[in-house]
Amino acid sequence: MMKLYVNLGKNSYPIYIENGLLSNACRYVAEVFTGNKIMIVSDDNVYPLYGENLKSVLSGQYECHSLILPHGESTKSFESLPAIYSAMLKARLSRSDLLLALGGGVIGDLAGFAAASYLRGIKFVQVPTSLLAQVDSSVGGKVAVDLPQGKNLVGAFYQPSLVLIDPLVLYTLPERFINDGMGEVIKYGCIKDPDLFAELEAHQSFDALKTKLPAVIQRCVDIKRIVVEEDQFDTGERMLLNFGHTLAHTIEQYYHYERESHGEAVAIGMYQITRLAEEKGLTPAGTAEHIRRILVSYGLPFSCGLPLKDLIKAITLDKKNMDGSLNVVLLHDIGDSYIYPTSSSFFTENNGGTMI
Repeated sequence: MMKLYVNLGKNSYPIYIENGLLSNACRYVAEVFTGNKIMIVSDDNVYPLYGENLKSVLSGQYECHSLILPHGESTKSFESLPAIYSAMLKARLSRSDLLLALGGGVIGDLAGFAAASYLRGIKFVQVPTSLLAQVDSSVGGKVAVDLPQGKNLVGAFYQPSLVLIDPLVLYTLPERFINDGMGEVIKYGCIKDPDLFAELEAHQSFDALKTKLPAVIQRCVDIKRIVVEEDQFDTGERMLLNFGHTLAHTIEQYYHYERESHGEAVAIGMYQITRLAEEKGLTPAGTAEHIRRILVSYGLPFSCGLPLKDLIKAITLDKKNMDGSLNVVLLHDIGDSYIYPTSSSFFTENNGGTMI
């Protein structure tokens, strides 16, 4: 059992990481929830694997309801919210009840936003079932839905009451979704932890990493915990977690969230922004190649075949673009990141026709 605690005053919460933890979920939920009803929100990939078992575990103490949504990024939209609100109203959930998000980042973000807005806010618990959600999106309280113009453009900061991470659920994931999560794991090594990056290099595949997986997840979550405690509302240090994301979100949007997954797009974004930074003398030569090699070893892409000029409009709508200044995250070296204030010209100046 590994336990971390996100210290945010009245918004503090525990994170548990343990193989087989879902079979004891009721014990952990009871530590933070004394109400009567739980609504489990999941998707049609995850619920058949874990939903009924989790519902059975919780039903011994709580009145449990469930809602199953289609899987995929397209579900993370305003059009999905009425179905969640309607299910909670039908079950007569009150402000003293709980919403539990069982799934990957899409379900966690969407259900979290529903919890933040239903009756002006009810408790919610994150039970992430993808590697990407376990190491990143389930922790930190960012909840959101997408708009046609861009990803996560409508959302809130709304912390969960509890995060339950069971690494064993990852063994049922298709290889592509493991690789997807490894994009975020590699990101943590790039921005904050050269030793983690070196360990990932030494193993070179998810299968080789399996025996170390709970510890790797804990290290990533602990990095995020520390950063979130310093900067809950994403105005300073927390921006470092967005390494690669400025380009990633625009790539995802360009293909209508139907081609590159989030982790794949982050992988491309990390390599390409580092390559551009090297050309401008902002990152040491050879850093991008160092990143490229580890991406390849974990089955991740480093290019998408688009000219930069095709992405500029979406870049200008990025949440990190404030008062005409765009904050991009760059590397002094592997494990040492910094925020570089610039503008969209960072991508267009002598680079508009560059293929990424």
